[in-house]
Amino acid sequence: MFKGIIGKPKLRWLRLLIPFCLLFLWSCQKEIKPAAYPSRLNQEIQKVVVVGFRAAMTKGPGPDLVQNPITGTSFLAEPVNEDAVKEMSQMLTDKLMERKEWKLVPPGQARGVLASLIDRDRKMETTPMEMLQSVGKTFEADAVLIGYLYRWQKRVGTDYAAERPASVSFDLILVRPSNGAILWRRHFDKTQQSLFADLFDFDTYVKSSGKWLTAEKLADLGLEKLILEMPGTPKPQKEEKKENSADHTGDRY
Repeated sequence: MFKGIIGKPKLRWLRLLIPFCLLFLWSCQKEIKPAAYPSRLNQEIQKVVVVGFRAAMTKGPGPDLVQNPITGTSFLAEPVNEDAVKEMSQMLTDKLMERKEWKLVPPGQARGVLASLIDRDRKMETTPMEMLQSVGKTFEADAVLIGYLYRWQKRVGTDYAAERPASVSFDLILVRPSNGAILWRRHFDKTQQSLFADLFDFDTYVKSSGKWLTAEKLADLGLEKLILEMPGTPKPQKEEKKENSADHTGDRY
């Protein structure tokens, strides 16, 4: 008898506390900020060849450990179809074009040069890194951007009821053509979960509006995150410098 009377107020208090706990967790999350890079690196990157994405695994029965041919890092990968690779490459190119910070050589042009290099390399003596360097040098670029797609699992279900959530895994690598140095790299690995399964992923919950995302949308969020962390803005043109010096004399940034 007394258990029933006491239990009801406790339940009411619990219901009131849950929203406050969620707001507290959200406020504690660190804001994603672009990574800090030396000003020299920011200035030297002005022209970039966007090779786009490659499937880390194209065939096979299931998940297996694969090595990234550029970085040497190993990741768990699954077979990825060509449609997903093309879609990711297009999404990446579109986002970089919106950014308007680099002069871009699109994946279509890069693929043409790559195909020519592979055709000439009959004995397969050229490494993937050397291939990237050659592509970059052909276009006289400051950097080459390539990504590898390790997993692309589509959502099974609807926006509000998913039997299996979307899951994606990929990375992006920026290489200097002159010496093959890796200027920057980032990895994104995400399987969407319900808010109560992962309270600390409140950011994804907000961006998804509480819906179960498709693989395309989940990958889009990942690309946005990685692009925010990419190094710098190229040097402004001389005309812009003059205007800025006239309008903002003494400003430093």
